[in-house]
Amino acid sequence: MQKFKRICPKCNSKNTKKDWKRRWRQSYKCKSCNYVWISKRKQNKIGLAEKLYYLYVIRKQTYSELSQDYWLSKKTIQSMFDNLNIVFSQKLPIWKEVILLIDTTYFGSFGLMVFKDANNKQILYYQIVDYETNQAYKQWIQYLINKWVIIKAIVSDWRRWLLGWFNWIPTQMCHFHQKAIIRRYITKNPRLKPNKELKEIVDWLPKTDKESFSQWLDDWYNKHKDWLNEKWIDKNWKTYYIHRKTRSAYYSLKRNLPYLFVYQDYYWILDIPNTTNWLEALFWHLKSKLRCHPWLRLDRKIKFITFLLNQPHTFYN
Repeated sequence: MQKFKRICPKCNSKNTKKDWKRRWRQSYKCKSCNYVWISKRKQNKIGLAEKLYYLYVIRKQTYSELSQDYWLSKKTIQSMFDNLNIVFSQKLPIWKEVILLIDTTYFGSFGLMVFKDANNKQILYYQIVDYETNQAYKQWIQYLINKWVIIKAIVSDWRRWLLGWFNWIPTQMCHFHQKAIIRRYITKNPRLKPNKELKEIVDWLPKTDKESFSQWLDDWYNKHKDWLNEKWIDKNWKTYYIHRKTRSAYYSLKRNLPYLFVYQDYYWILDIPNTTNWLEALFWHLKSKLRCHPWLRLDRKIKFITFLLNQPHTFYN
């Protein structure tokens, strides 16, 4: 098959060849008269936009750096990014059996709710929300059940309501969130002796079993019961507990105790994680990438996050 040759506009010769690309247009050179001209046909900008957006998001290139490297103005690059259509590739799990990790993080004015399968390290669904609600969780869990997906277990932060709606699904409370709750009540470095002892018990949470942990809590309560129940009376003859934050920390552990060791109850048949750390790593990854491009508009920020969620996350699975 004869190869098509460009005709030189100066000497009408077919003895031509492709030369360098200039401003993303193909240039040609005549071997007879050494005349160089640029093709009037522009390169396909769809592939270029995807390439530039990959460099912008993954390689942390700024508008200025892309403008210098590719001879395009900042406004042109922004327009290319705005016209780029990015859709999250939502896929149902292959084996139809999942262990759900669910959590929500916030990016200033909006939140990101993520559902992830702990078995095959796959992000099943995400949703942009104004704030975290029980109804949003319930809606998509019910959608999975209607698609005949078998939910073996759920790992969440403090959503005990899941047991009320889906009481046949084992629900594990994240140890990291439980320790964060205690830290808010008694601080990271408590000064009072009962608080120090309670913190030592909580530090053993991921290393012990349910019976030992429950026994330590009961022993701590019996030892400091009188101190914990101390009250004072104000001028209106109303009584208040003096150590309210310590009481809140203790009763938080007692209320959540049935959900803190579910992963041990099913260890012989299910590999249930005891934290949502994979999602925390994902959220850190998203925020570290966004930190390189501050002051993004809301729609551009959502597109940025959608593009990142479509990428493989094997490096911190």
